[in-house]
Amino acid sequence: MLKTFDIVLIGVMTTAAAVTYTIKHRAELKLEEVHHLEAEIKLEKDTIDLLKADWSLVVQPNRLERLVANYSNELQLQPTLSTSLVEPNELPMLRSQLPPSAADLAAAKPGAKGDSADADIRKVIADVASKPAPKPVAKLVSPQKVKPGTDDIKTGSVKR
Repeated sequence: MLKTFDIVLIGVMTTAAAVTYTIKHRAELKLEEVHHLEAEIKLEKDTIDLLKADWSLVVQPNRLERLVANYSNELQLQPTLSTSLVEPNELPMLRSQLPPSAADLAAAKPGAKGDSADADIRKVIADVASKPAPKPVAKLVSPQKVKPGTDDIKTGSVKR
């Protein structure tokens, strides 16, 4: 009887040890995955910092002026005229200024008949139709192919 009990206890201990080892192994794998993800996050943050520094170098006004001077013949850039800027009345309306929809009008007057709702809709349509249409915005001139010279944008190298 004692031998059977000992064999059962040995089996339980072996099972417990196997389960403990499996749990420990899974925890170590998850810890390695966490370290790997933390390393990837650090790499991405470092890359973002590097790109921000590179961007601040690329958009320096002195450098841009030099590029405009070097490529003025190819790009044919011209100063923006004050008349080509958009006027405030040419901008789209705000949502608060939009006319109410037919559903909004019907909801505002639950007891109203269809004729008065139709009259309200006609009034809103007339108000919208009386406003002038916005003027089209001037198209930008597309840049032509730039020859590599003192600055190569594709590689990000800047020569001084």
